[in-house]
Amino acid sequence: MKYLLVIGDGMADAPLPQLAGKTPLEALALNAFDRAAGCYCGRALTVPHGMPPGSDTAILSIFGYAPQTYYTGRSVLEAAGMGVKLPSGSLSFRVNLCAVTPDEQGRLVIRSHNGGNIHGVEATTLMNDLLEDGVFADMMKRAGLAITVTDTFRHVGVMKSDARDLQAVRLTEPHNVLEQVIEPYLPHLERATEDPAAIRLAEDIRGLMERSYEVLKNHPINQRRVSGGQLPATMIWPWGAATAVELPSFREKYGHDGTVVSAVPLVWGIAGLAGLKTPHVDGANGDLDTNYEGKVACALEALKNGDDFAAVHIEAPDEMSHAGDLGKKLEAIQNVEYRVVGPLLDEMTRRGEDFRLLLLSDHPTLLTTRTHDGHPVPYAIYDSRVVRKALDAGKAIPTRKFCEKEMECEPVLMDGTDLIKLLFEQL
Repeated sequence: MKYLLVIGDGMADAPLPQLAGKTPLEALALNAFDRAAGCYCGRALTVPHGMPPGSDTAILSIFGYAPQTYYTGRSVLEAAGMGVKLPSGSLSFRVNLCAVTPDEQGRLVIRSHNGGNIHGVEATTLMNDLLEDGVFADMMKRAGLAITVTDTFRHVGVMKSDARDLQAVRLTEPHNVLEQVIEPYLPHLERATEDPAAIRLAEDIRGLMERSYEVLKNHPINQRRVSGGQLPATMIWPWGAATAVELPSFREKYGHDGTVVSAVPLVWGIAGLAGLKTPHVDGANGDLDTNYEGKVACALEALKNGDDFAAVHIEAPDEMSHAGDLGKKLEAIQNVEYRVVGPLLDEMTRRGEDFRLLLLSDHPTLLTTRTHDGHPVPYAIYDSRVVRKALDAGKAIPTRKFCEKEMECEPVLMDGTDLIKLLFEQL
């Protein structure tokens, strides 16, 4: 038996007037999704009540690790995905390179959490030039901060800090405040604290953000981007402070070896900490033009070469939701259906070996707010044995519409960590 997991990040949504009151999943014809839902389907709460909705908490749940136990913050998971080990006495941060520009009143407004989708040489050049700025470098040294640069908008910061009252420090997620004046969302204390290191932490990060804007706002790369109609990447935005974490072995917990194919450090980090393999696929970038076929081929090759579990994570629906682009979110979901799930079902069927495939969105990402949501998501499990039994009996392949409305009467799996057990038939 082989097992597959496909996560379409942020696919789930709310009904939209532009779609006649339907969600994107409901409005689209998604035959491969419906084939999976025809075997088994339901709803699952992937983000535990009281925890922040996001891929960090949700994907921990999906892989069978209770966020209530293992979640210390998002950035340490991303750091692990980039090969950055967090020393004791340190904190990690996700460091976004954001597009921040003034409005007509001169107030700074965040336009894009991903710097206008900056990547490649532009991203690395901007970050390396920032790190070489004398004033910024001195501020980093005093703060005890080091930044690992990538060729995307996502970077990782590690800071030596004695701060213990981290709950007093508000580091806002940039994707949650798009098109907002940034002043209220810069690092600050949410309540009084007697922890001087926590106070200093908020002050240091705010100062670094403000200096980064001064360095980057007129950088030649940003001038070229603006002249070409693109958003400039003008400010670093640290968030998701976390302390060190360890995850038990996936093999020891569930008895399976596996490979996880993604393009984002968060997923690499969770999988790597669990002892799963995390190959990087050429052209896989976490955006709408990611290498879907390469990801599928990598997962199928892993199953062919001895793994009995393979996961494919697609980031694009979430990114298009944060961008507020309905058309591109629809396109991203269609890509998950006909370039990922369909080919996986077809090739695994051709191979003739029994298999199960779990399909779901990790969490809803709402186009109406361009933010994550913690409501239950629909899930489906395709089982080749169910389909073969139907065909042997002369019946059609069972199908059911895979969408929020179709599943609204189904009971909710309240513990998201049970999803992996359902896939492995351990529940």
